[in-house]
Amino acid sequence: MTVAQALVAFLGHQYTVDRIGDTTYRERLIPGMFGIFGHGNVAGVGQALKQAQVLEPELMPYHQGRNEQAQAHQAVGYARHTRRRQTWAVTTSIGPGSTNLLTGAALATANRLPVLLLPSDTFATRAADPVLQQIEQPYGYDITVNDAFRPVSKYFDRVSRPEQLASALLSGLRVLTDPAETGAVTIALPQDVQAEAIDVPEEFLAEREWRIRRPEPEAEDIARAAELIRGARRPLIVAGGGVLYAFAQDALAGLAATTGIPVAWTQAGVGVLPWDAPQAVGAIGSTGTTAANALAAEADLIIGIGTRYEDFTTASRTAFANPDVRFVNINVAALDAYKHGTSLPIVADARKALIALTEALGRHRVDADLDRAVTAEKQRWDGIVDDAFAERYEPLPSQNAIIGATNRAMDPRDVVICAAGSLPGDLHKMWRVSDPWGYHVEYAFSCMGYEIAGGLGVKRAVLAASARGEADRDVVVMVGDGSYLMMHTELVTAVAEGIKLIVVLIQNHGYASIGALSESLGSQRFGTRYRVLDPQAHSFDDGETLPIDLATNAESLGATVHRIAPGPDAIADLEAAIGKARAEPEGSGPIVIHIESDPLIDAPSSESWWDVPVSAVAELDSTQEARRTYDQHKAHQRPLLG
Repeated sequence: MTVAQALVAFLGHQYTVDRIGDTTYRERLIPGMFGIFGHGNVAGVGQALKQAQVLEPELMPYHQGRNEQAQAHQAVGYARHTRRRQTWAVTTSIGPGSTNLLTGAALATANRLPVLLLPSDTFATRAADPVLQQIEQPYGYDITVNDAFRPVSKYFDRVSRPEQLASALLSGLRVLTDPAETGAVTIALPQDVQAEAIDVPEEFLAEREWRIRRPEPEAEDIARAAELIRGARRPLIVAGGGVLYAFAQDALAGLAATTGIPVAWTQAGVGVLPWDAPQAVGAIGSTGTTAANALAAEADLIIGIGTRYEDFTTASRTAFANPDVRFVNINVAALDAYKHGTSLPIVADARKALIALTEALGRHRVDADLDRAVTAEKQRWDGIVDDAFAERYEPLPSQNAIIGATNRAMDPRDVVICAAGSLPGDLHKMWRVSDPWGYHVEYAFSCMGYEIAGGLGVKRAVLAASARGEADRDVVVMVGDGSYLMMHTELVTAVAEGIKLIVVLIQNHGYASIGALSESLGSQRFGTRYRVLDPQAHSFDDGETLPIDLATNAESLGATVHRIAPGPDAIADLEAAIGKARAEPEGSGPIVIHIESDPLIDAPSSESWWDVPVSAVAELDSTQEARRTYDQHKAHQRPLLG
């Protein structure tokens, strides 16, 4: 076999095994491979995939993509929706094909999501140096563009000799399937080595199982956590994505119902409880609800479960204002369990820890005054969201009303997808989720352009689950014009494969999120509007709006397009269009619903803060005023040690 043929055969026989309670799940770890071919991989991995397609079609199905970065995003979307039990591999040519993967690698690693990247590399033998697309460095001739993957991958290797293949793959898949270590696994493949022959042991190609580690908590840690909870007057749970990856949402619901401890969630944790559960206080931090943030400000004990405490979660270390606040952190990764000098790090699987903690607490329940505070804060925030969803501005609707209409028009089982701009923060605050699989916002890297590609990956996972008899779900991508323009070409992939992906495309003629941030920092939305250049002032701020027609653009790529006209019926028409799209059969291809919004209408305030420094010295009055406001907030920031 060639090295590439051995690679494909090996990957086709890898399985994850996961035990949740009394049920064991066995899944194909790598159910398929994305690829764009060039001189670096066409004769190696490309030939191996073609041979497999002819001789053994189920071994490693190949799928096209239009951009290497987008292929990585598809793999990440698939991985998250399968709760890290599965992902896809991505093969690229050398040079720009490889470097196009860098953003996808960083996104996967930031989100702790597995993806297997196989960028081709220059000749290991140097028989034809320098080859097309090779970069030469006079200080290190062994350096290639693929060395750029080292800081953004959780595992990196280069197969410079055929004999190294087994070591590289076995080590890489160990990281790929480790909940505490997972992220981008990058194995660089020199183009000549891919095509070399190698004797492959039968054992290497046999089926291999990778058991997902679910470590038990230490008994003394659980006992200490129960003691701290019993002694707390105002405890608060902060639930992150680790709750969902551990399939711990039912265990969390049981703990919250039994004890009455309120539960707030991070971006990755949306869905850990239904939005209307009695203890569910919603999103926390800079893009949080007033309910969660009010309770966080008074909390004397924070129980972090599966969260990495990103700065949005802690409101840049201003959310937890009680001077006596302490932290109990439950996380499978020690890096996160030990954050903030926690009083009690518990390195364990979230589900197992929650079950043990519920048992240790027995009939303990929080005081009635906390119950009343939770109920009152929930009612206040629910009223705020109701008002925001009911907004009716003309001729252009607010983004708040668009979110509300989309939320109402979707089935509770459907999945909303987003990643960047103002939408993620607004969705985090206001989206009313009832299903643990219903919310997918990539916010660890907040990558513009992720939405359509990531949504396509989620839809692939949904279709695979549906084929096994699980619930059908529509996947609805919400994306602004700025992010759409970054990477919309995977619509063509959806057209080619007849994948029904619903895209709500919000046109606001610029970068709404950074525009609002710029204004709050005293920079007056500089460089955030899509306008014709004023050559005299060299300004894009005040010219004519660009004549961009993104609906026609999507139509030209083969998507079905619904145009929502501005005016008093826009929101009702949007709901109707989403309903019509949902009624389309699977196999109908992507559907884009285009609607314009007013970018100057803000979402309800979270009554929180995010630390983005303001110029200490400035001539602009607006910047000087913004700096004074910044200094006031900065005074409340402090280390979190407890």
